[in-house]
Amino acid sequence: MEDHIADRSDLRGDCERCFGLCCVALPFTRATDFAIDKAAGTPCPNLRTDHRCGIHAKLRQTGFSGCTVYDCFGAGQQVSQVTFGGQDWRTGSKDQARRMFDVFPVVRQLHELLWYLTEALTLPPAESIHAEVRGALSRTEALTRGTPEELGALDVGAYRQEVNVLLLRTSELMRAGAKGKKKDRRGADLMGARLKGADLRGADLRGAYLIAADLTGADLRGADLIGADLRDADLTDADLTGAFFLTQPQVAAARGSAGTRLPGSVVRPVHWAAGL
Repeated sequence: MEDHIADRSDLRGDCERCFGLCCVALPFTRATDFAIDKAAGTPCPNLRTDHRCGIHAKLRQTGFSGCTVYDCFGAGQQVSQVTFGGQDWRTGSKDQARRMFDVFPVVRQLHELLWYLTEALTLPPAESIHAEVRGALSRTEALTRGTPEELGALDVGAYRQEVNVLLLRTSELMRAGAKGKKKDRRGADLMGARLKGADLRGADLRGAYLIAADLTGADLRGADLIGADLRDADLTDADLTGAFFLTQPQVAAARGSAGTRLPGSVVRPVHWAAGL
């Protein structure tokens, strides 16, 4: 159980077992992250018939950087192989395809919650509420195994709020031992902020807007980063060891260097080394 919690391998996208759902179900808006407009339920023109991306090796160079920072948390293979039993949207009925595209974003949100809940169980300061976290984890896993009809009827927003109560308590317990003044930056507008070398140990950065912020050399150890928008934030030489509720999409959306220290739950994006 502990190994499963630690690596969260089943909560990472496995495109080999998915029918390209993120390339079909989700809409694109032409901007800096996407080179085209695409409606939800319409296949991306770069999606091949084998469900592989035709420009995967040059997504960032061709204006599709948004694709490189996206992760479904394993929802793609769950919906493809479990919810719909391996039935391809290309060969099924139009109604089945529509239901698959409707269910995918719901399962993606549930899997994101599973990511946070499994991480919470690895955090010793939150041990006093681990039993409640395990209960929430079991309930969430059960929901992901629902039928297409059950998943389509789920109020996933309300369920996220319910689980968030536990995640907030986890955050409070984690940050209680942080040294110095505890910084509350929850939901703060820090777009483009000059935070070079800032001491943000144990800070509450839940939902903070850190777009294009200069966090060069900042100390983010023990910070709560759930939902923080790190698009184009400069994490060069920043220390994020011990930061929690950080996801791979957040890291991939930021800029960093070989000197950026990351928690073990995420990997250093390849494009950091290329300076892209």
